[in-house]
Amino acid sequence: MLERAPVNPRKLLIGLGLAAGVAGLVLQFVISMQVYLAAGRDIPGALGTFFTFYTILTNIALVLVYLSEILSTPRLELFRRPVTRGMLAASIALVSLYVFIVLRHLYALTGLFQLADTLLHYVCPLLYLVWWAIASPHGQLRWRDLPRMLAPTMLYFVAIMLRGLWVKEYPYPFMSAGPDGYGPVLLNTAYITLGLAVLCAVVIALDHAFTRNWNVVHD
Repeated sequence: MLERAPVNPRKLLIGLGLAAGVAGLVLQFVISMQVYLAAGRDIPGALGTFFTFYTILTNIALVLVYLSEILSTPRLELFRRPVTRGMLAASIALVSLYVFIVLRHLYALTGLFQLADTLLHYVCPLLYLVWWAIASPHGQLRWRDLPRMLAPTMLYFVAIMLRGLWVKEYPYPFMSAGPDGYGPVLLNTAYITLGLAVLCAVVIALDHAFTRNWNVVHD
């Protein structure tokens, strides 16, 4: 009787992460576009709204990280860099924590919307963080990388706020100015930025801590 080759945990996590990410993104895209178009938006407007969500952009980046492990194309080189992968570990953790602590109390999802929400906000973050911790190389992040890890999210905030001033629409409640103006918006943004900075610092510290174990296993 032939013995089965042992399952490679690294390849298994990549496959699971890629499958969950693609499934969640495609499902969320289909059901969201249906809702946007039914509400009277045109296709460019619906696409513009869909791609303003930090969850969507971050999960797309996770899929590209997995693809960079499978495909050797130079076009995916950015997603092989330790800083990019570490930044995404912190960013997707922020996504999951923000949804769990804040957003899940603001709406009740059912059916396919709940399935897409669970995939993108919980399953995909967990799979990526496990993959990053045990299957991605470690020891290359430095404390000086922290500003670079924060920069993409800061650019995202600026771009979304500028778009919001134009179309009067924001993807998240904390970005929308109420009767008190933009003071609370800036304060909330500062809190989230601080939270992301803490998560980035944790990622860098873990990268240092994981270095010895990674080297022992893979030498």
